[in-house]
Amino acid sequence: MIKHLDEEENFVNEIQADKILVDFYAEWCGPCKMIGQIFETMEDEIEVLKVNTDEFPDLAQKFGVMSIPTVILFKNGSEVDKFIGLRSKEEILEFINK
Repeated sequence: MIKHLDEEENFVNEIQADKILVDFYAEWCGPCKMIGQIFETMEDEIEVLKVNTDEFPDLAQKFGVMSIPTVILFKNGSEVDKFIGLRSKEEILEFINK
């Protein structure tokens, strides 16, 4: 399932899932759009929370997002790992399952 963060206050609740990817992106970012299309093909495999860095710059700063897309894997509310830039579906699945 793909969700879009609507309010910063909801972020902590959203990341409490067993395993969730948080995709920090911007509408104007080409690689962000490409990775978004990959996430759409993975809706049955992982939950994705999309966070628009233009709308939520404080969250991006809190998690050290300097380049987009930045994707952070959370497990039960804790940051486990992250990657920056466009990755293939296979690379993302490997990232999730390592």
